[in-house]
Amino acid sequence: MTDGGGRQAIMENSDRLHQLERLIRAGSIEDRRRALDELAQMPAESVVPLLEALSQSENFQIRRVAVMGLGNHCTDQAFQVLTDILAREKDDNVIAEAANSLFEFGERAIPLLADLFIQQPYWLTRQTILAILMEAHCPEVLLSVVRLGLEDPTQTVKETAILALAPLMNGPFETAALEILTPLASSESWRDRWRSATTLSLSGHLEAQKLLAGLRQDPNHYVVAATLEGSITSDP
Repeated sequence: MTDGGGRQAIMENSDRLHQLERLIRAGSIEDRRRALDELAQMPAESVVPLLEALSQSENFQIRRVAVMGLGNHCTDQAFQVLTDILAREKDDNVIAEAANSLFEFGERAIPLLADLFIQQPYWLTRQTILAILMEAHCPEVLLSVVRLGLEDPTQTVKETAILALAPLMNGPFETAALEILTPLASSESWRDRWRSATTLSLSGHLEAQKLLAGLRQDPNHYVVAATLEGSITSDP
């Protein structure tokens, strides 16, 4: 039986959840951020149903906040909610945010992220997934997704895919990465050569050094600079 103090705590918790829900639905960006921070500290069994309800709002910004919040509660229920959201969501920004939240669930999210990359052509979602997989320690999945990314018609996605080969350098998948980078190092696109130089500069492999030697003579100064930096650079 719940005593008086317990009932009071439940009521106060429920009231606060309603207050936080109102902040997310109608508050400022800062209000929403504070509400998410507070929800992250509350029990998942109370918060996840609230976030699930918010994820069905007609306002894409509210749905985006909801999927952000789900990443703070790595329970089976939250994972299922995110999976359901991806099955119905149409807004690219919400989908990209959902990919970010999925990463918090660890290894079990990797196949879902790889499938999402195939299903979603939007550049932000694809770049988000590539960045996530660079940190996921799943080299085989990363390599397969990179190959798909290199075929993307959006140049920034292709560049991100080239840079995403960085974790594979100096490891068991380096040869496969070098096979991908070799033709890119002589691409007609200077941006392909530029990004390839950045990634190649992370490798101590003899073949990588040969390719870099050629790129140091490149007519584009961004490409030449990348051969010397040894780190991922930002767009000029």
